[in-house]
Amino acid sequence: MEGSDGIDQGLRVLSYLLSGPLFYGFFGWLIDQWLHTSFWMVLGIVVGMAAGVYLVVRRYGRP
Repeated sequence: MEGSDGIDQGLRVLSYLLSGPLFYGFFGWLIDQWLHTSFWMVLGIVVGMAAGVYLVVRRYGRP
C-alpha cells in the first residue's frame, strides 16, 4: 500500500515518544525502591521524554 509509509513513520514516532518515558520511568522507579527515595522516577520520566524527542528530531527532523 502506498499510504502505509506515513502510518509506519507515525507509529514509529509514537513508539519513541511513549517508550522513552516508560522505560526510564520504570528504571527510575526501581532506583527509588532500592534507595528509598521518591524523585528518581520523575527524573526518569523527564529524561525519557527528552530522549524520545531527541531521537524523533534526530531521525525525522531533516527533510
